[in-house]
Amino acid sequence: MSVFLFHGSDDVLVSEAVSDKVRELVGDQDRSLMLEEFDGDYVMAAVTEAANTPPFFTDTRVIVARGVSNFKVDDFDVLAEYLNNAAEFTHLVLEWGSGRVSKVVADGLKASGGQSIDPSPPTKAKDRREWWESHLSALGLVLDAPAVALLIDWLGEDVARLGGIAGTLKSTYGSQKITREKLEPFLGERGDVKPWDLTDAIDGGNATKALMASRRMMIAGERHPLQIMAQLHNHYSRLAKLDGPDVSSIAEAEAVLGLKGFSAEKALKAYRNLTGAGVRRAFELLAAADLDLRGSTGLDEDVVMDVLVARLAKLTGTVSRQR
Repeated sequence: MSVFLFHGSDDVLVSEAVSDKVRELVGDQDRSLMLEEFDGDYVMAAVTEAANTPPFFTDTRVIVARGVSNFKVDDFDVLAEYLNNAAEFTHLVLEWGSGRVSKVVADGLKASGGQSIDPSPPTKAKDRREWWESHLSALGLVLDAPAVALLIDWLGEDVARLGGIAGTLKSTYGSQKITREKLEPFLGERGDVKPWDLTDAIDGGNATKALMASRRMMIAGERHPLQIMAQLHNHYSRLAKLDGPDVSSIAEAEAVLGLKGFSAEKALKAYRNLTGAGVRRAFELLAAADLDLRGSTGLDEDVVMDVLVARLAKLTGTVSRQR
């Protein structure tokens, strides 16, 4: 019949998407006869055996396997063997979770004509907003534009929190249009952000936005300052690769960095704004902050990170004025 493989960076979203798909496939039929689920401690051979077992008193079967990414290569081979000759009477739903999907499984999924589904919101701003608006509509919520913008910003990367706030808003306002003023009292601590939200703000010289991103990563994202330091070090190490006479175009930046299109263009622009001197100064600031985080000054971690992020953001403007 069909095969569905769900994967993505947010395990909660993936799990919810799997549950939604199972409800859709089972419909109003008898779950006890139609559905068989595998979770926790099981072997892949049991999944494929169940998928190959004809239905009893129903036209089709729905087999669900969770935590598939936790298996080993031999188990993936067992699954791929089934995918290359999938039963016509079975809907197989695979919950992969986060991480890269094994090539042998991906190839088998393609051979079966199955679908690979990532329920995570898109990264591009326009697509992301449309994704949010469609999900809010599906939940029966009506928000005006300022309220949607506020909710997107508040949730950040913690998309799984949408269900809770949506339920509260629905029970409070029903089908009424929700304005920013009506929404604000229901919002507490803001959600996490992507690492590039921090580096984009720093590269743009926007200290205020960079500080907000850094704090949200530490508080809502529960990232240790040294984790953020490592991300910043990787960012400037990438820019340092562009410090040479042979890199003057996007194509050359792509070749040096191993990136494509927009990512290479963004890195090249950041380097040009910063210059080699700015990159070297950034490494000096990172080294000093690393010592501070390890106790050389006795400053609180959040103070060290605030000072570092503000100084890094200031570099772009400082270097630009000096040129």
